[in-house]
Amino acid sequence: MDDSPKILDGGNSLRPQKRIFLGLLVVTCVLFAVILAVLWYVPYVGLTTLHPKMPLILGTSFLVLLFLVLGVVAMLAFTVMLGRDLFFSKKLRGVVIKLLLPLMSGVGKICGVSKDQVQRSFIAINNQLVLAQHLKATPDKLLLLMPHCLQFHECKFRITGNIVHCQRCGKCPIKGLAELSDRYGVGIAVATGGTLARRIVVERRPKLIIAVACERDLSSGIQDSYPLPVYGIINHRPHGPCYDTLVNLERVEEALQTFLVPGAVADLPVKDDSPGEEA
Repeated sequence: MDDSPKILDGGNSLRPQKRIFLGLLVVTCVLFAVILAVLWYVPYVGLTTLHPKMPLILGTSFLVLLFLVLGVVAMLAFTVMLGRDLFFSKKLRGVVIKLLLPLMSGVGKICGVSKDQVQRSFIAINNQLVLAQHLKATPDKLLLLMPHCLQFHECKFRITGNIVHCQRCGKCPIKGLAELSDRYGVGIAVATGGTLARRIVVERRPKLIIAVACERDLSSGIQDSYPLPVYGIINHRPHGPCYDTLVNLERVEEALQTFLVPGAVADLPVKDDSPGEEA
């Protein structure tokens, strides 16, 4: 039986979120090639005065650089499409996080792609690269990191940092998240912003994080946490940003089942291996 986790959706899907990022990468490669051609052509006449073969040397150097960029993009695309750690997925994730996200935001703006769309695509690509590493963690080394906006806005109980004071009334997703934390024995924390989130990560020192937030906060959190792997789940905002937001609890549980070491939790539910939709 195929034991690929449901969260991979068969391991070879290329959803719209991922296509946006990869499409912008292709556009960037074309622009990069044009820029290199211009940089080579403009000084062409002047370079011959230095040495007759200088234009050839410069052109060869640019061509090698272009092939390197294309090679990285190709490896990234194949890793995302196949869902397997083909070549250095951890290093590729670093390239995506540190270099390509800021670059894609600029290219997306030129192409009329919104920042939210680019960030959603980036999160999907990051998640696929994290999954491709086939990481596993024990419950004490896995952290659920949640945004404060999931809490019901009229709740009087303080749950920032730790949800021990949650009364589990069911008016917000915190109840379900607390139950998942208890069932799987994983730590859970609620953060009001990036500063507190970073402090929680430093204090708890997890091996892997399953984080829920909006596109902006998830993107910045993934960048800030690197090289620590973060699997991001975008929240739902039926009442607008930062107000009584929701999260797909089934997807959170699916992520827990995917990343926890098999057998680490005695009552771990049997996982459904059938392909599923990515929320």
